Amino acid sequence: MTNLRVILADDHPFVLLGVRAALEMHADVAIVGEANTPTSLITLLESTPCDVLVTDLTMPEASGTVEDGLDLVRRVRSTWPLLRIVVMTALTNTEILRAIVSDGVFSVLSKMETLDELWQAIEASRKGQVYVGRSIIEALAQPRDDASELPSVSRLSSRQAEVIKMFVRGQSVSEIAAALGCHRRTISRQKREAMAKLGVANDPGLFAYIRAHGVCGR
Repeated sequence: MTNLRVILADDHPFVLLGVRAALEMHADVAIVGEANTPTSLITLLESTPCDVLVTDLTMPEASGTVEDGLDLVRRVRSTWPLLRIVVMTALTNTEILRAIVSDGVFSVLSKMETLDELWQAIEASRKGQVYVGRSIIEALAQPRDDASELPSVSRLSSRQAEVIKMFVRGQSVSEIAAALGCHRRTISRQKREAMAKLGVANDPGLFAYIRAHGVCGR
């Protein structure tokens, strides 16, 4: 049987090491490359033929800037339509997970899943099927808490919404502070409070949430 060519992408070296070790136990798998930023992933894909991409959804660039991870995998899918994609994510926000799963073209599993389940996802992808991890299925099967989940965007104050809008458009905290005539610490606090209300813990999660829902102030 021809080797299954796999590229791994994650910004955490130990994740790459663990996944590589697990997959190399399968005789018909060849890890043909690794990437730890969106840019290095695109460069690698342009030069290295592969069958399956196993990628994190939230990789920052080397500069620290953050790209919308869902947009990245959609771009990869558009450019390499025959490439099978398995997304591994630590995101737990169910609305973000719904946005990922609703595409229907990426296999998705939580980083909390076993490496055996990763192999199941790869095998399914190899056959042209879409695999969704058990913990993600369980999370999405929970009744939607309309009182707490859906109105979360509307809970932002007008200033918090404005700060988030400016941030996801590419402005730094310092630039936002200058534009709004506030101290940098004030903007940082408003951004943190807004993220807490949206149920996201980091910038990649914020970008994914905004991609799924947008932001509107009161």
